[in-house]
Amino acid sequence: MTDSASRPGFDPARFFAARQDGHGRRLGIRYRAHGPDWAELALPYDPDQIGDPGRGVVASGPILTMMDMATSIAAWLKRGQFAPQATLDLRIDYLRPATPRRTVIGRGECYRVTRSIAFVRGQAHDGDPDDPLAHVAGTFMLLDMPA
Repeated sequence: MTDSASRPGFDPARFFAARQDGHGRRLGIRYRAHGPDWAELALPYDPDQIGDPGRGVVASGPILTMMDMATSIAAWLKRGQFAPQATLDLRIDYLRPATPRRTVIGRGECYRVTRSIAFVRGQAHDGDPDDPLAHVAGTFMLLDMPA
């Protein structure tokens, strides 16, 4: 880890351990790993989240939620602090359905921060990062920056 990830201001593992409720917790989204500008989360397979009962495929909503969380955490890591921000835009391109009964892994990266915007990207896969099931790209508005 580099300096921003090792700063005491934001620790995603501690953040997830302290969660008591919320949408991500209800979906079962878990912390996996992080670096100075990226975070990796996991969405375990859950029959309650199936969007295509005929094939047992997980719905797109839980995957989008996980990718929003992974990229948001990546922005906090890049900034070295937990601070208010809002998702301005998050585009997700689904490349294929998730494989039934497999955990979906989401990795978000923050590749640039300006005075008021954090730029993010990421991908989701279900076991092979070289065979992603979705790509995301987006921006977060930083709400704590001086005008």
